[in-house]
Amino acid sequence: MTNYAIRAEGLSKQYIIRASKQRYYTLREALAKGMTAPFKRLWNVPRGSAAAETIWALKDISFQINRGEVVGIIGHNGAGKSTLLKILSRIVMPSEGRVAVRGRVASLLEVGTGFHPELTGRENVFLNGAILGMTRGEVRQKFDEMVSFADVERFIDTPVKHYSSGMHMRLAFAVAAHLETDILLVDEVLAVGDASFQKKCLAKIENVAGHGRTVLFVSHNMTAMQSLCGRVIHLANGKIEGDGEPQHEINDYLSRATVSQMHNKRKVGDALTLMNMSVSPNPVKSGGDVRFQFDLLAKNPVQLNEAQLVLFALEGPRVGIVDLRPAGFPFTMRTGDSARIEAVLRSIPLVDHQYRVALWVDWGVSASVVDIADLTISPAQTNELYAPYPASARGLVEFKTECSLKQYREYSLIATG
Repeated sequence: MTNYAIRAEGLSKQYIIRASKQRYYTLREALAKGMTAPFKRLWNVPRGSAAAETIWALKDISFQINRGEVVGIIGHNGAGKSTLLKILSRIVMPSEGRVAVRGRVASLLEVGTGFHPELTGRENVFLNGAILGMTRGEVRQKFDEMVSFADVERFIDTPVKHYSSGMHMRLAFAVAAHLETDILLVDEVLAVGDASFQKKCLAKIENVAGHGRTVLFVSHNMTAMQSLCGRVIHLANGKIEGDGEPQHEINDYLSRATVSQMHNKRKVGDALTLMNMSVSPNPVKSGGDVRFQFDLLAKNPVQLNEAQLVLFALEGPRVGIVDLRPAGFPFTMRTGDSARIEAVLRSIPLVDHQYRVALWVDWGVSASVVDIADLTISPAQTNELYAPYPASARGLVEFKTECSLKQYREYSLIATG
């Protein structure tokens, strides 16, 4: 009980999402309203304005995070993740309940907040460091390390308004990540920047966690969540849905997302509606089988020539396609017809990572692409050859290999002169 870094009890936060409308009055109307207000209260005349509409971003949540724990927070958009971190950062105050935070807190919530476009990168490093609570001496001591981390040495004396968005983000992250802190709050910094920057962010967060500091990590990257965190809190509609071992909570979150996704309807061009999408299992272990199923409903007569499932990595590159023509393409659909398509990927060779699955359909005059689902590949220990190497070093495909040393001969070099 005494070793905690963060403890929340009955924490709730309410927001007004639509305030009651107030009309503007002329001076004559304002004077007349002021004169008649006492009589209206006496006669108990009801007010005409509508009550404000509110929403609970968090509702009665309680938890404790001990010192040195690395805890992930997952949940769909609007679940309350960012609101929780803002309360812990003291950016907003809770509506109900209380929270106790022990130690110095650094927040990577909105990376780049406080940067002034007219100042140079050097000036912004000192400005942003001061905003985050660093002394001038601390910033000066770590300045070269920050600039090297952000890879902006050539442009450090250039006004930030001339930076690209990636340069701006790298420098802002570098400043915040080098703050000596007891507690680090990280909110979706991996959603911005290129793949190399995201890897750098993960490595830095892992380094902070390895030095015994407390980390709260919010991300939709389930692979990173599983590799970094020893515990995961699952939020849903402002409440704690689960709190425990990462793989269990991630599986529960993804299965709930898949169930809700199955009932979504999506347009495929002007003639088709995609519905009842399902992916099972999700996540799937590398080397395992995964089944995709979906229905196509024809709104107009259409000739379907061919279709493919297209797999993309989280960063965007295409991994490969699954040709659906063996399912019976081409075929014709009349208005109101529906067709159910199933595809099974056997022994999927992808490494543990997050992927995106899309459907490509060609009907002669045009073609359309629509996302079906997200797919998470979890680690498997079937290929011990690659076990020492992290997913980031193995690419996206795990090859099944056999190798041997055919001949070995000792020899020596003799120098002559």
